[in-house]
Amino acid sequence: MSTFERYLTVWVLLCIIVGVALGHGAPDVFQAIASIEIAKVNIPVAVLIWLMIIPMLIRIDFRSVTKVGTFWRGIGVTLLVNWAVKPFSMAILAWFFIGWLFRPYLPADQVDSYIAGLIILAAAPCTAMVFVWSNLTRGEPLFTLSQVALNDAIMIVAFAPVVGLLLGLSAISVPWDTLAISVVLYIAIPVVIAQLVRNRLTADGSSSRLSGLLETLQPVSLVSLLATLVLLFGFQGEQIIAQPAVIGLLAVPILIQVYLNSGLAYVLNRLSGEQHCVAGPSALIGASNFFELAVAAAISLFGFQSGAALATVVGVLIEVPVMLSVVWIVNRSKGWYEASPAVSRNISTESA
Repeated sequence: MSTFERYLTVWVLLCIIVGVALGHGAPDVFQAIASIEIAKVNIPVAVLIWLMIIPMLIRIDFRSVTKVGTFWRGIGVTLLVNWAVKPFSMAILAWFFIGWLFRPYLPADQVDSYIAGLIILAAAPCTAMVFVWSNLTRGEPLFTLSQVALNDAIMIVAFAPVVGLLLGLSAISVPWDTLAISVVLYIAIPVVIAQLVRNRLTADGSSSRLSGLLETLQPVSLVSLLATLVLLFGFQGEQIIAQPAVIGLLAVPILIQVYLNSGLAYVLNRLSGEQHCVAGPSALIGASNFFELAVAAAISLFGFQSGAALATVVGVLIEVPVMLSVVWIVNRSKGWYEASPAVSRNISTESA
C-alpha cells in the first residue's frame, strides 16, 4: 500500500476544502463543467471515471473465474453477502437512519436522494482496493483474484436490477435509461477495454509490460478520483457549509454496514470451515464498495448537486480507515478463527 493510498482519507478531506472553496470562488466555472454533457452523461466526469476504473480492471484476469471451485466455501459466502445481504441491509439502514431517525436534521428535499446514494454505494462490490486489503491480511491471492473477477462479471448484469429494485422499494423514481447507460458506460465498456489491453500486454507470456503500465497508471487513477471529488464538492459546497453535520450523519449507516457485513462473512466462513487466508479477504470483499462506480452512477442518475452524489463520496471519505480497522480485527482474531473445529478439521483433511 503506497503512502498516497494510506493517506487517502487525508487527501479526500483536502478535496472537500479545495472543492468547497473553488465552488464559492468560481461558481461559473463549475456550472460550465456541469453543462458539458451528452444523454445526461457529463463528459469531463466520464473521462475522469474511466481513468479511475480502467487501470483497476486491467489488474483483473477474468480467466481466473475458472478457479472459483477451488475455494467454493469462501466464494459462496462472499457472493451471499455481496449480492443477497449487503445492498438490502444498506437499504434497511438507510431507511432507518436517514429516512427516519436523522430526518429532522437533514435537508427535507434531499432525504430520498441520500437514501438512493447509499443504496448505489452498497450495490457494487469493491474491485481494486480489495487487493490491498487481501495482502494486508495475508490472504490467498488466487481466491481474491477469482472472487473479484466473478463479482465484476456478475456486476455487469446485476447492478442495474438490484439498484432499480431497491430504489423502487424506496419510492424513488428510477430513470432506467440513464441507469442502463451508466452500466454500459462505467462497467461493460471499461471491462472490455481493460481486458483487451491486458491481453495485448501479456500476449508474449510475460507480465513485465503489464506491471510497468499498472505502475504508471496507478497515480493517474488516484489523481482522477481526487479531481472528481473536487468537482463534486464544488457543487456540494453550499449544502456542506449550511449543514456540515450531514457528512457525519451519512457516515453512520455506512460504518454499521461495513462492520455488519464483514463480520457476517467472517463468521460464516468460520462455520463453513474455510481457511483463514480465504476468510480474511472474503470478509473485506463482502464489506467494501466499488465507490468509483457508485460516484459515477449517482452523478449520472441524480446530478452533481444531489444528495446521492454526496452520500457516495462519504463512502470514499471513510473507506481507508474503516477497512484498515477490519484488517486489524481479522489479523488479531486469527487464533480464535482457527480454533473452530470445522476449520481445524478441513485444514487436517486438506493437508492429508
